[in-house]
Amino acid sequence: MNLSILIPLLNEEESLKELYSWIIKVMQSNNYSYEIIFVDDGSTDDSWNIIESFSNENPNVKGIRFMKNFGKSQALHAGFAKAQGDVIITMDADLQDSPDEIPGLYEMITAQKFDLVSGWKKKRYDSVVAKNLPSKLFNWAARKTSGVELNDFNCGLKAYKNTVVKNIEVSGEMHRYIPVLAKNAGFNKIGEKVVIHQAHSEKDQCTYLEQWVL
Repeated sequence: MNLSILIPLLNEEESLKELYSWIIKVMQSNNYSYEIIFVDDGSTDDSWNIIESFSNENPNVKGIRFMKNFGKSQALHAGFAKAQGDVIITMDADLQDSPDEIPGLYEMITAQKFDLVSGWKKKRYDSVVAKNLPSKLFNWAARKTSGVELNDFNCGLKAYKNTVVKNIEVSGEMHRYIPVLAKNAGFNKIGEKVVIHQAHSEKDQCTYLEQWVL
């Protein structure tokens, strides 16, 4: 299987159908073999019912549902354990990450032989005070302390070789430091790709026990 698309989410009923259709279009136009793994962290809206409908119509769609919020790290950990693709792409569910970036990320892993590629939202549409400045400070500190030269550690849009996600342990708030975890596990070819930041209404991806698996 070429790709596993892993999507953690919380209360994203308004964006899921558009995101799903967009991903399917990219998969079909590139003739990828794929799976889409949605990890629902206990949404109180109609998100899980929508995911079930995707799974009923498309056997490539899988879902994991959590009973309550346990953190994005736990969501990614559950998805990484389930993922079977040669390349795993993580992305947020709120349409701020563009599925059109998937082929470029996939090519960097498969052809350019990167172990991990992190998206870099060089031009952002977030609030400067609320998002941009804290993010820049965090990224500066992460570079200094880890030696991993990335501009945007926080970007949810990332690509991994399958062997990377099977050899790292993501817990607590460590989803922010996955490139560092990968480096510490011996995966040294870590790259970065400038990606489009889709302007969208902001919603915090909150905190993830597994309840149902499709």
